[in-house]
Order: sequence, then C-alpha cells, then structure tokens
Amino acid sequence: MSSARKPVAVVVGATSKWQSDGRNTKLAHGRAIDDTDIPVGMRWGVGGAIAQKFAREGFLVVLTTRRAANAAALEQGGQTMTVELDLVSSESISQAFATIRGRAGDPDVLVYNAGYLEGRDLPPDKELLEHVPVEIFETAQHIASRGPFLVAQEVLPAMRRRGAGSFLISNNQFSLRGRKRLTGQSLYYPRVMMRTLAQVLTEEYSEHGVHVANVVIDGLIDSPGTRALARAQKNPEIVMNPVKIAEAFYYLHTQDKSCWTHELQLTPYATKPSF
Repeated sequence: MSSARKPVAVVVGATSKWQSDGRNTKLAHGRAIDDTDIPVGMRWGVGGAIAQKFAREGFLVVLTTRRAANAAALEQGGQTMTVELDLVSSESISQAFATIRGRAGDPDVLVYNAGYLEGRDLPPDKELLEHVPVEIFETAQHIASRGPFLVAQEVLPAMRRRGAGSFLISNNQFSLRGRKRLTGQSLYYPRVMMRTLAQVLTEEYSEHGVHVANVVIDGLIDSPGTRALARAQKNPEIVMNPVKIAEAFYYLHTQDKSCWTHELQLTPYATKPSF
C-alpha cells in the first residue's frame, strides 16, 4: 500500500436482497418495507455493514453491484465509490476491476459477499432436484464458484507481489452440510465450492503474505426484509447483527499473521440481536 493513497477495500455484493426494496423482500412480503425505524447499520445487510465499517476505518470502499442505483444510499462522499459488476459475465468482472485499479488502485482487502435467490420462487411441489431448471443451477454456480474464482484471479496477483492483502468470503451454513432445499430457499449447495476454494487459496497464497478466509454466517441476518419475517418477530434472538459481523471481517483483515485462520463461523450466539 502506498502512503500516498488510502487503503482500498472492495465489497463484492455490497447490497442485500433483504434490504427495504430488495428482490427477496418483495418476493417474501409482496412489497417494499419501510426502513425508517431501522438503524443505518442494519439497512443493507452484511455487505452494507462491511462497507460502512471499512469506510469508518479510513478505507476507500468500492461498492460493487449489478446496478449502481442499488448502492446509491450507501455512498459516503469521498469514502466510497460504486462500480457495476455482474458476476455472471467474465467481461463485466474484468472491466469492473480495470476500473477499480484505474480509479482507486489495487485492493488491499476484497470481501466476496455475493448472494443470489435462484430457486426461491419455485413452488412447494418443485422442491426436489429433478424439478430444478438447469438455468437456476448455472446461475448459482456462476456466483458461488466461478465468480470467486474469477475475482481471485483479478486481485490476488497484486496482493502476492505486495506480500500483503486479504481475500475474505462470506458464506453460509449450507457450505458445511447439505440439506434438502425447501420452498423459499435458494439453491445453496454450490456454496461448498466457495469453502473449498478458500481452503485451496489459503494453501497457495498464505506463504506470500495473503490472508484468505471463509466466514460461515450461520443464522438469519438482520435487515429490513428479514426483520419483518414472522419467525424473526417471534424469536428475535435468532437474528444476527450485521454490524457485529462487519467487525469480525475487519478483525480478520487486521489481525497479526501469527493468528491467521482460514475459516470463521459466526452464530446468533456470537452476535447479539439488534432489536
């Protein structure tokens, strides 16, 4: 990192599908949700909380999203910039990181927080694998395995040459154990590849000073859409605070090399509920 510039943190997937007007919020509730009574740190889920945390710590934060308008509310003056990136397109990934390198410089930390909804809108009689359209599987693969592979190729060479940097992946409990996909759930088993990729990159790049870690977020994350769910209203203790999760990501980037870990699991008991 040059002393002439701010350190750069890139958040891939800076906005949440469960934000007030997110795709999953509208799918689950049939409308957008009023978020005026929700603390700022919870309005955009994990990606938004991570972006705000690194910005407060003096980083120039690059917010990536398929549509820049999705992240407009997250922009904080000179502390953030938004770059459009579609993980289904290798060309879009290449162009986005060329823009990031040109406007901000090589990332010091990359947080891969991309989510997807593929499979959630299938009806109850289409839960079995035999009913899942291959297009849904392909999109999940693009985002859960091909995407982080291509993003890693964009950022790890510069981190290796510099001898420092962090490549952090947010993942979920389905990367640890496979379960039947229920109605309303995404096709999550491709996320196993995300976890394995983190393990492989740890083996390959830790000797070059690069910290790679897979963060398993094992619970319901607080945001406008999830907070409005009946199960969250009934059992608020199951809801995880995204601000606390963001602090864990910042810790992973700043911890001493002797304490590096390749995986961290966060549960509702590790992050206090926010309401």
